[in-house]
Amino acid sequence: MIISLDEMIKKLKVNLGEKRFLHSIGVMETAEKLALRYGANVNKAKIAGLLHDCARGMSEELQLKLAQDFGILLDDIEIREKVLIHGPLGAELAKRDYGIYDEQILHAIKIHTTGDENMDILDKVIFIADFIEPSRCFPDVEELRRVAFQDLDDTMVKAFDSTIRYVLTKRSLLHPKTISGRNFILIKRESEFKQ
Repeated sequence: MIISLDEMIKKLKVNLGEKRFLHSIGVMETAEKLALRYGANVNKAKIAGLLHDCARGMSEELQLKLAQDFGILLDDIEIREKVLIHGPLGAELAKRDYGIYDEQILHAIKIHTTGDENMDILDKVIFIADFIEPSRCFPDVEELRRVAFQDLDDTMVKAFDSTIRYVLTKRSLLHPKTISGRNFILIKRESEFKQ
């Protein structure tokens, strides 16, 4: 079942609250601009940006149940920090409810909250678009918006840093993928600098 972007938008609007829906539209539009800047597939970026939060409109209990139904193996951090479930669950819902089978799109949706090591351009575009879309308001957002179109990896490190600071202030659990994603970029940059 392949549906058009307009049909996806209509369906998503029904499944999300207004604020989350407007955020998703903002991420889609920001992802499109970032994809154009960095040479990612624009259509994939728009779809992944639009659907990245497609699992957010439901209760945590339902997210847990659906994750179990889909056979998603949640780690100890995701079980305790339930806000992280919507990434992997969103990838499954994008497949089931929106007819998305492109592995690159699904992967970008899956890791858009935690990040990971060895992220491709689309993964990074969605991760950053989610951070900087126009409705976002947090202390580091203007700096991130400023650098986002200059250096994608530098923006990723700054976004990881912002996430880590935020999680620490909440005294919540930090997902290891966030740390390994940040370290991966820094190690890669260091080895490139030495060459």
